[in-house]
Amino acid sequence: MTQKRSRPGPPAQETPDSMPTPERSNHGIVERLERTISDSSGRPARPYRFVDTLAVMERRGSITAGMRQAGEDFRDCFAVAQLDPLSAFDISRPKIGSRSGFRSMEGPGSRIENARRVVWRATLAVGGLRSAGGSCVWHVVGWQQSLKEWALEQGWNGRRVSQEAASGILIASLGTLEAYFAQSLTC
Repeated sequence: MTQKRSRPGPPAQETPDSMPTPERSNHGIVERLERTISDSSGRPARPYRFVDTLAVMERRGSITAGMRQAGEDFRDCFAVAQLDPLSAFDISRPKIGSRSGFRSMEGPGSRIENARRVVWRATLAVGGLRSAGGSCVWHVVGWQQSLKEWALEQGWNGRRVSQEAASGILIASLGTLEAYFAQSLTC
């Protein structure tokens, strides 16, 4: 009887299900995580993740790690403050006997209010919403628009801004945010 010898074949290819779709790749850089993490079932996985504007700028050397951290702190507070214009209906809210069926008189909780105060003060630190820095931080870091989208569509007070100028505005604003968050509490 002859034994069948197994030869080492080519490395296992990724299944199409595990790769990002071509449509997803059209919206920015997507890369695999460097280290494995556990998935929802507890199994090890190396998923793809979106590389945001701050990560790209730090890799290029345009901003420091502290500036990136300040931007991420702002983004985290922005998310806690629920200021993103795109939000889904919160199905976990309890029903009460009102006509709408949900609590309408009760305002946001103290954690959300505190985060909104932090975001507002940080926005004022970079010049307020009507300034170039405030508008850039609000849209690019908070809403996570691309810098190009902000420069061409929103800009400063409705005026278009060149991509180079937009990059400079964001860098200066992140430097201000870094100084602001160094001396104040975050959310």
